Amino acid sequence: MKLPDDTLAAALSRHRIELPEPQIGLLEKYCALVWEWNEKINLTRHTDYEKFVGRDVIDSLAFAEFIGQGEKVLDVGSGGGVPGAVLAIVRPDLSIVLSDSTGKKAKVLEDIVARLGLKTPVFHGSAQDLLKRKRFDTLTVRAVAPLKKLLEWFKNDWNAFGRLLVLKGPAWIEERGEARHFGLLKNLALRKLKSYPLPGTESDSVLLAIGPRPKA
Repeated sequence: MKLPDDTLAAALSRHRIELPEPQIGLLEKYCALVWEWNEKINLTRHTDYEKFVGRDVIDSLAFAEFIGQGEKVLDVGSGGGVPGAVLAIVRPDLSIVLSDSTGKKAKVLEDIVARLGLKTPVFHGSAQDLLKRKRFDTLTVRAVAPLKKLLEWFKNDWNAFGRLLVLKGPAWIEERGEARHFGLLKNLALRKLKSYPLPGTESDSVLLAIGPRPKA
């Protein structure tokens, strides 16, 4: 539903999302910056307020619901800044680092963060490299890689972070089966935290938490 004269506030209201006015203002500015950059580098297909709220804001708020006060968060493969930059706006209590291995995207994120006035560092490189130097409570991942690949990437880094929060679509069950087949979930616990409708489809988005299995 593309509405030419739409506003962010109206789109939020349609989805029954209430946010403080200063956060709505920052999200509006964030949209303007992302859409400005999107004409030069492919960052997002969500180029109106309805798509931004229906996908990006709702997804980011799903992550926010399960992240504790003051946590240190590393957003893996931040791309255009979802969920990391949106989380930084709606959860200013969090200490968030954005990361992207693509140089152009990292530079764009640095520009967006600076122009928004957010105190959110951007790391250009692989998340695994940063985990060699810093520890995080939570890694957030959306639309980056299948579970098998994610678990292979981070299999040697569990001493540097507490858990993965991963947003998936309906293929998550097959991805979980593949990860199990390769033994990548052997010492890990995977829990489904939340599922909700994926707008415009008959499928659901699913938020998963993956972390070390509690010792008996």
